[in-house]
Amino acid sequence: MKLIPLMELQGRIVSNTDVGNTPLGRRGIAQLSGGSFSGERLSGQILSPAADWLLIDQSGYGQVDVRMTLATVDGAHIYMHYTGVLEFNDKVNKAFASEASTDFGDSYFITQPRFETGDQRYGWLNHVVAVAEGRLLEGGVQYRIYECQPGE
Repeated sequence: MKLIPLMELQGRIVSNTDVGNTPLGRRGIAQLSGGSFSGERLSGQILSPAADWLLIDQSGYGQVDVRMTLATVDGAHIYMHYTGVLEFNDKVNKAFASEASTDFGDSYFITQPRFETGDQRYGWLNHVVAVAEGRLLEGGVQYRIYECQPGE
């Protein structure tokens, strides 16, 4: 399998709602407001509303569940949904506590983005399987997103 760079995405977290300890784990909702994405084949802005419905289990791993709409520079709208895993290790916990950044590789922070659009110019995204590596930014999040393609 080959990983082809698709885009880099940065979102701004504007509020966090702590739902508390539920039967499934600790639930939090991080609302995103704005941000941008850029790559060789697509770029633009993140539209509101967008949020992550994060669920942290007893072993310290978060189940990421994000939904957002992307607006490309040429006027297309793309729905993006991704799930994944975020390890809440010491570096991540410290970053959350002080609104600091982490580096790529500081934690297991891997997601699986999927895309939907009715715009024919970006119809190819409807069939893309992607993976992403994330990191925390001061007041936000950043992802490097790759398209999975068959091959060596």
